[in-house]
Amino acid sequence: MKTFKRILLALLVVLLLFVAFSYWGVYESGVMAGKVLRITQKGVVFKTYEGKLDLETFGALKGTSPIASTFDFSVESKEKEVVKQLESVSLSGERVNLHFKKRYMKFPWRGDTKYFITEVERAK
Repeated sequence: MKTFKRILLALLVVLLLFVAFSYWGVYESGVMAGKVLRITQKGVVFKTYEGKLDLETFGALKGTSPIASTFDFSVESKEKEVVKQLESVSLSGERVNLHFKKRYMKFPWRGDTKYFITEVERAK
């Protein structure tokens, strides 16, 4: 029985470490450029901010659909200033650089995508 409890405790610790790593770990970070098409708040139980960026490939992806030239992203609820900036640039049609972090997993209270915008940089 003592060995069983140790194995169970070890499995629980490994599971907790995996969940923590998946939640806070950053798989990729970078910048995407384009025009913000939309930023919305959606959800029934968990309200999340979701958006779409037009990458403006201008035929660089020849033969692909327009859907392939867009980038879906989420914004964490605590990033109120980023949401305001995204709303502003979506209305003005400005070209922007969106700094993002890609997480390992999606969680329903965080957003619909693994990509989270951390900064909006207006193109000069």
